[in-house]
Amino acid sequence: MSVTIIFQPLGRKGRLPRGTTLLEAARRLGVGLSGVCGGLGACGTCRVVIPPESRTALSPPTSTETERLDAAELGRGARLACQAQVLADLHVLIPPDSLTASQRVQVEGRQTPVAPDPEVVAHDLELDPASLADPRSDAARLREKLGRAVRFDLAVLQTTPSRLREWGWRARAAVRGDEVVALLPPDTPLLGLAVDLGTTKLAGYLLDLETGRTLASAGEMNPQLAYGEDVMARITYGMQEPEGARRLQEAAARGIGDLLQRLCTEAEAQTDQVVEAVVVGNTAMHHLFLGLPTRSLGLAPYVPVESGPLEVRAREVGLDLAPGAVIYLLPNVAGFVGADHVAALLATRTNEADVPTLLLDIGTNTEICLAANGRLLSCSTASGPAFEGAHIRFGMRAAPGAIERVRLIGGEVFWEAVEGRPPVGICGSGILDAVAELRRAGVLGDRGRMAADPRVHPGQYGPEFALVPAETSGLGQAITLSRKDVSEVQLAKAAIAAGWQVLLEEAGIQEDEVQRVIVAGAFGTYIDTKGAVFIGMLPAIPLERFEQVGNVAGTGARMALVSQAERERAARIARRVEYVELTVHPNFQERFTQALRLTGNK
Repeated sequence: MSVTIIFQPLGRKGRLPRGTTLLEAARRLGVGLSGVCGGLGACGTCRVVIPPESRTALSPPTSTETERLDAAELGRGARLACQAQVLADLHVLIPPDSLTASQRVQVEGRQTPVAPDPEVVAHDLELDPASLADPRSDAARLREKLGRAVRFDLAVLQTTPSRLREWGWRARAAVRGDEVVALLPPDTPLLGLAVDLGTTKLAGYLLDLETGRTLASAGEMNPQLAYGEDVMARITYGMQEPEGARRLQEAAARGIGDLLQRLCTEAEAQTDQVVEAVVVGNTAMHHLFLGLPTRSLGLAPYVPVESGPLEVRAREVGLDLAPGAVIYLLPNVAGFVGADHVAALLATRTNEADVPTLLLDIGTNTEICLAANGRLLSCSTASGPAFEGAHIRFGMRAAPGAIERVRLIGGEVFWEAVEGRPPVGICGSGILDAVAELRRAGVLGDRGRMAADPRVHPGQYGPEFALVPAETSGLGQAITLSRKDVSEVQLAKAAIAAGWQVLLEEAGIQEDEVQRVIVAGAFGTYIDTKGAVFIGMLPAIPLERFEQVGNVAGTGARMALVSQAERERAARIARRVEYVELTVHPNFQERFTQALRLTGNK
């Protein structure tokens, strides 16, 4: 007898023999469900959630499950996929942190539905051909059919005569306010581009403006990495090199342009169908993309050139979209809290929180907001590129062969690599896992020192722990975590912890009063929150208060792309935010020093 199993949110469906475990079902159907211990029930990484209507379709919880899952988790439908056998048709929900990295990229940021109300509107027109009896201008004919006075972008006018005649005097006009920004063949969909311009990575989304539907999404590394890993390095490069600012601007535009080509290829669309774009990023990325001076961002008091919303022609910044396409940039808050933070607040509705809520968008720069007592307090911490794999000896991004999960069980090291390849390095989530597991096992002290252990040996960068032996790795040498690597993680986690602790102090809120912690960003989606709490990076509160929501900055950009009302909402949010400058806060340095210790809630 076979049963039907549907894995959400991937939409993967199949029929398998009754009695198959959920983990085996996932493997047979090509679902990348994590299982670090190989299905022994020892690691807990294959956790899934079963909706109420499907819970009777599984075997009862085993003793292993009752040991690893508390009563509250079981009550919410949590199960270990390696232990639960399928008895009847059912749906299974896989949390983002239970998916392998190769499939997590398919789970985008949490969506907040909005009614499409785009800035650019389509008008299908059929004109009377010009003749000796009616020699009016082409523009006059278009105005007549539109029924109102409109302006024309010069680039649109330059191609209007040939296009109208080629298309038999029929066309679709893309109108933005009182201006025609594009003429397209009849019935051609109007598309929009949303971009999260991150310090390390770019995320792009191609949308149908009339329906609000996302047609394609993709990510790329930011080409500006060639000029510096962090914003301060790029600001310095832009100030010191004669052509530095221009090169940085062109690199950002090139990255977005390449991303757009990928998106259009996937959606079988043309770049000239893109009639509007929204770009969000931190304040430095915003300025570098627009070619604005950044000197004032690099020196106290870190003042931006412009913090309000901006509209620029795409062609002015080197992007080849529709002739008159406009790029809308959401408002910034301060020198180091930018439009990406505003977009994340917009998407998560953190500004409407009725309980103390923390939002952490974790990346090379981590933006943090505390919503409490009617206030929105925000700061930015330089968490550095360690969680992207930089400055870690065997660090790498989450590509095939990157160790993404680590568990120490009974003194044995278990690991899981992206796409099941032989390990060739370790990405951010694996790095954090390894530090938490070594600390839990007593191999690391609370100050990061390595204790005597058979797997700890002297290395080039001090003592190092062998995660993968040479004979098992894809490198032909052991993959290790060194004392220096641990120090990089300590610096990154201390910056994040000190940031949210300062915000709690400012609001007069105790750590245990925080009712929700929203963890955002690509890295934030992948981490094991239990391990992050254990080493003190995240607040020591019950795990059910944490939500991992993915790239919500990208979600906020999409919302602003398709809705004028959301743009107005974003502007109101930005005006409400109270920026806290950590570099001059009297308690930040003390908090940072204390947070270097690998301590938290066990």
